[in-house]
Amino acid sequence: METNARSYRPALAALAALSLIWGYNWVVMKVAVQYAPPFAFAAVRTVLGALLLLGVAVALRRPLRPRKPWHLLGLGLFQTTGFIGLATWAVVASGAGKVAVLAYTMPFWVALLAWPVLGERLRAAQAFAVALAMAGILCILDIGQLHGTLLSDGLGVGCGASWAIGVVIAKHMQRSDPLDLLALTTWQMLIGGAALAVVALLVPGGATHWTPAYVGALVYNVVLATALAYVLWLFVVERLPAREAAMGTLVNPLVGIVAAWIQLGERPTLLEGGGMLLVVGGLAVLALSKRAP
Repeated sequence: METNARSYRPALAALAALSLIWGYNWVVMKVAVQYAPPFAFAAVRTVLGALLLLGVAVALRRPLRPRKPWHLLGLGLFQTTGFIGLATWAVVASGAGKVAVLAYTMPFWVALLAWPVLGERLRAAQAFAVALAMAGILCILDIGQLHGTLLSDGLGVGCGASWAIGVVIAKHMQRSDPLDLLALTTWQMLIGGAALAVVALLVPGGATHWTPAYVGALVYNVVLATALAYVLWLFVVERLPAREAAMGTLVNPLVGIVAAWIQLGERPTLLEGGGMLLVVGGLAVLALSKRAP
């Protein structure tokens, strides 16, 4: 038991560091889009991050031959182009903490999509978690008092849904032939980053201002939020049961909310705060429900 606990400690420390890195990155993204068009920033951070991951994969001698190219294309377009592109666009007009919560509705969309696509039926606890999330999303969107935020909040929901489609594609790929996670992440980021670069060229967004704040935000995203974070995540997935890893990700949007409140002065309304609590509570129920066989 003691040996097992000791083997968990580095993974738990990695999970805590990962929660802080990814959670705070919503604030960093909000800072970055003040100096660069959202798609330009998303493209640069993703391509550079993918190249850094490629170097890590080469150093670790991981297999890099691309397999299932059509699945990789779909994975890259949804899990990188859709998720990162929509998330970056969303933080331009919406609060960083709010977008973080809306993006982390991904597990609920996965639960809904996995039923018709993968044949994974919803259990009662999972259905309850999805209902909590839907109620929370409606509170956050506050349909009666939108004040022009429908587009940005809708983008936040959309990035979570796009991430979920990517997860379902990845699960489908892994079912028939287990793949190296680092290679899979690297290729889907390269593909998604290339697509983001095309979008950035086609969508006019003004010039990028290479200020110290922007360069710092870019370095944070490339080195910490991409290369280091994905290495930490692979370490966590290998060392911890799926339940503990999933529960650990609940901290990410909470870090985003608190950091946005402290650094950016984004204080949620009572209804938004209640909606965020409902979403995070639903995430907890969904993660705990995985205990059942």
